[in-house]
Order: sequence, then C-alpha cells, then structure tokens
Amino acid sequence: MRLHFLLVAVLVLLGAASMSAQDSTQSSLPAVKIRNAAGELVNTADLSKSDAPVVISFWATWCKPCIQELNTYHGLYEQWRKDLGVTVVAVSIDDSRNAQKVPAFIKGRGWDFNVLLDVNGDFKRAMNVNNVPHTFLVKNGKIVWQHSAYAAGDEEDLEREIKKLLGRPTEG
Repeated sequence: MRLHFLLVAVLVLLGAASMSAQDSTQSSLPAVKIRNAAGELVNTADLSKSDAPVVISFWATWCKPCIQELNTYHGLYEQWRKDLGVTVVAVSIDDSRNAQKVPAFIKGRGWDFNVLLDVNGDFKRAMNVNNVPHTFLVKNGKIVWQHSAYAAGDEEDLEREIKKLLGRPTEG
C-alpha cells in the first residue's frame, strides 16, 4: 500500500512538473490600463499585437533577483532587438510610495526597455503573478511561455524559447 501511495505521489509530482510555469499557456494578454514611467496611460493588451516577440517581466525595486534578471536582459537587449526583433517590457509592481522612485531607478541602471507601473497590482492579478520576478513571452497577443524566479542562465532558456517561437535554430 505504501509503495502504491509513493508511486501515485511521484506521478502527481511529475505531472505537476510537466505542467510547470514554463509550459505554453496560449492565453490572451489581458487588457488592463496602467501607466508607463512617463505617466502616460497604456492598455496592456496593446503590448503585443504583432509577430514580434515581447518579453514582459514583472519586477520590483526591492527584489534583488528581479534587478539581476533585468540587468542581464539589459546586457542582451540590443542583440535581441537586432537579431530577434524582441521588445522587453518591465512591469514594476512597486506600490504608490515606491513607484515614484522607479523612473530614477531605471535611469540609473541605463535600462532602455519600456517600463510600466502597476501600482495597484491590476495587471499583476490579471496575469496571475504571485511572486517576482515573473517573465512572460508573448506573441500576437498570446502568452506562449512563462517563467517564475531567476537564476543565472535563465536568460538562455528564454532566448531558446524566443528562437523556437520564431522558427530559428536553437543550440543546446
């Protein structure tokens, strides 16, 4: 009986792992109105209406792994834009007190991607983001891949997913 229970538990865990956050979800990007770093209202459904892949990364100024991830993306961004046509959108989940620090924060790091401020957490909730960093790959308004947390090398997985999405050869 214990062996049967253990076998069932292992199968359940394997099934959950195969349905991890990195699997393709193919759900639509929700329409939420939030502001960009310049204070302009943006409809999130408009972030990805073309064939060009869009990386949406939820982050916060107080989150060290988020900053590491976005610094890594910043280092790759020029090449990604040139070779893959990728756009990166960084969505800050900082509350209204910290959100006013975000423009200076991103300027100080030289990040040149689009930054949105989700001060009320509306977009975060609509995307079912529980922890940051949380990254989504979107094309034609559809979420095709997602990943939560960050460790060095995760950007290589993201790049492989982008290349697969574009029908390009992937290494590794």
